[in-house]
Amino acid sequence: MNWITNYVRPRINSIFSRRETPENLWSKCSECGTMLFHRELSENLNVCTNCGHHMALRPRERFEALFDNGIFTEIDVPEPLADPLKFRDQKRYPDRMKAARTQTAESEAMLVAQGEIGRTPIVAAAQDFSFMGGSMGMYVGNAIIAAAERAVQLKRPLILFSAAGGARMQEGILSLMQMPRTTVAVQMLKEANLPYIVVLTHPTTGGVTASYAMLGDVQIAEPNALICFAGPRVIEQTIRETLPEGFQRSEYLLDHGMLDRVTPRGEMRDELISIVRMLMGETPPVKGDLPAPQAEDETTEAATPQAEEIAPDTQGDETSAEGDRA
Repeated sequence: MNWITNYVRPRINSIFSRRETPENLWSKCSECGTMLFHRELSENLNVCTNCGHHMALRPRERFEALFDNGIFTEIDVPEPLADPLKFRDQKRYPDRMKAARTQTAESEAMLVAQGEIGRTPIVAAAQDFSFMGGSMGMYVGNAIIAAAERAVQLKRPLILFSAAGGARMQEGILSLMQMPRTTVAVQMLKEANLPYIVVLTHPTTGGVTASYAMLGDVQIAEPNALICFAGPRVIEQTIRETLPEGFQRSEYLLDHGMLDRVTPRGEMRDELISIVRMLMGETPPVKGDLPAPQAEDETTEAATPQAEEIAPDTQGDETSAEGDRA
């Protein structure tokens, strides 16, 4: 009886029971439909390995790939009024904020940090499109001002990654007021002769495009990113004409002189290092100038002196051997 209970029944259950597979192991590319393993996708910075489509990348993940060895320090941003207009549509504004914070594990739609890229200190800010569409509210305005003030204080360049659906409707006119506020913050950088570099990611639209996202000294975009004020569907309905293929995408804007570069995400870090060092009057980066992972550094440092010590002895042995033969 024990044999039947302890072996046969569990064996039968293991054969016929349905094994549960975690749902987040695979992601489907929205462009080509390829199923991508989560670890492979993460290592490729959320870029499809089949078609090269650039998927959304969270600010914290972007900073880990951008800064040297993924090390950065967050910059505090002043908290605005929680619900200045007592706004309510289908939900109360505080309830929407609470749901967004639970979903993203972030306090707001922009993250500001400081650190080094290629051993050059910078200040960086990045929007999170998964947080209420990356919408620009009072907090985003405060974040950009805080980033600009820290950059001026430390005499560092500011790099901003934009990803937004526009102004935040729940804050009404107060969100639109962030357009001139952020413009003043950008002007602070220009008066301090500090570079302001903007990387436009998919999508960057609305009041964000009409303010700080298009005021950079250097304008870079990721491939096939939608960059516009009004969307193509709205424009088609207004002018009642069919728009050209690729209209308002980064490659189209590059061809028409609105961007300086279109750079794939995997090459973005090296591109930014070169641009920052050039604008700050530093020497161009060389291979030994860029920090490698710590484990490799330790291995290289430990191995190099031994190689230098062994090489002369070997050379001396060969010389003496040649003398003996003579």
